[in-house]
Amino acid sequence: MARFLMLGKYSLESVKGISAERTKKVISVIEKAGGKVNFMYALLGKYDMALSVDLPGISEAMKTSLALTKLTGISFNTFPAV
Repeated sequence: MARFLMLGKYSLESVKGISAERTKKVISVIEKAGGKVNFMYALLGKYDMALSVDLPGISEAMKTSLALTKLTGISFNTFPAV
């Protein structure tokens, strides 16, 4: 497993969909990719949220990042953590 940092930025549309149910769906997408969420934080500043996730590899991280953007409307920048 590799660790990734995902930084997200809300769009106006994605703010409207904030809910506990959507958060559960996000966790489910990550778990279906073989991953695990280490933490999720709301942020103030350039990015609106940060997630630390463990995923099997780069390919799964890319697919998960795109799937989450499609699901939530949140734009993610995903970085391997070293």
